[in-house]
Amino acid sequence: MLSTAQIAFSEEGKRLSEVEITAKISRIFPDIPIDNVSKSPVNGIYAIEMVGGELWYATSDGEYFFAGDLYRVADNKIINMAEIGRAKKRKVLMDNVAEEDMVVFSPKTKVRASISVFTDIDCGYCRKLHSEVPMLNEMGIEVKYLAFPRSGIGKGSYNVMVSTWCAEDRNTAMTLAKNGKAIPGQDCDNPVDAQFQLGQNVGVHGTPAIVLTDGTLISGYMPAADLSRRLGL
Repeated sequence: MLSTAQIAFSEEGKRLSEVEITAKISRIFPDIPIDNVSKSPVNGIYAIEMVGGELWYATSDGEYFFAGDLYRVADNKIINMAEIGRAKKRKVLMDNVAEEDMVVFSPKTKVRASISVFTDIDCGYCRKLHSEVPMLNEMGIEVKYLAFPRSGIGKGSYNVMVSTWCAEDRNTAMTLAKNGKAIPGQDCDNPVDAQFQLGQNVGVHGTPAIVLTDGTLISGYMPAADLSRRLGL
């Protein structure tokens, strides 16, 4: 949390531009990874987005800063405006992932909906979700897996994930690994590192993390029936 001394620096009430706000923060907090600064829906307030999705807000003179999400009350509902912005950016990032870089479990019949899932091999709820993939496929839901080794690059289940993505039959390798079975160790050009970085960029902090086609992020396991309802099926 920022101290009062850290945030109470002033430019004598001068209204700063997005570039000036960025420069000011970077000058005082050089290690903060700022991704973008833009005008928020509230007049006189800038939204400061960090790499990974964390949001700060600043008054237009750069004198006051605060962290957290911005909410709007409309039609007797509370709308998370910050998450709407994150979902838009998330959708752009996810739309740029080539399907051939994923492990895809598709319905045998018509695809009614699609979800992207950042997964690890040995997390309990990842395995629970995978056990329901046949049920999801029967509902017409396509499951596209992306790699997110929770321990980081080169640690924990990382090598098993690489072997899964390098397998001739990724789907079978994924199911075997999720069931705790050994799969042949393999190495090849693979997207595991890039997908781990992508997960961090879209705000994944644990697995499973489900991303809907509109960019909505569902953190954690959701039962197949609930997920189907969430997708409007």
